Amino acid sequence: MEQFIDRFFAPWMPEAAEGDLTVAYPVDIREEDGKLAVDAEMPGFQKDEIDISIDKGVLRISAERKPEEKKGKSHLEERRYTRVERAFTLPAPVDESKVDAKLEDGVLHLEMPETEESKPKQIEVK
Repeated sequence: MEQFIDRFFAPWMPEAAEGDLTVAYPVDIREEDGKLAVDAEMPGFQKDEIDISIDKGVLRISAERKPEEKKGKSHLEERRYTRVERAFTLPAPVDESKVDAKLEDGVLHLEMPETEESKPKQIEVK
């Protein structure tokens, strides 16, 4: 069925027919204990294939897996070039120098401490 759908959309999306389509995996973003936490699914990617950047309050996560060199006679090829790219406006300013990133079991975990300016302040009434 999947192959049928791919062939059906191929005239309008030639990159899909060639296996050169950018995909997007699920991401969770939450605030906890003065930090922003991000969990992004990155199945099949190695840590050296993932790029993370923060610029003007926008978190960008991208990853690229190049096709492997094939040896021998191929009977089926479904694993191809894959590129993932997501960008999010962060809900609060973070200290970019203290971001912690870990890749565990195909999930990228980011912890980003919020800056002092982003934390609520009590105002004294005079």
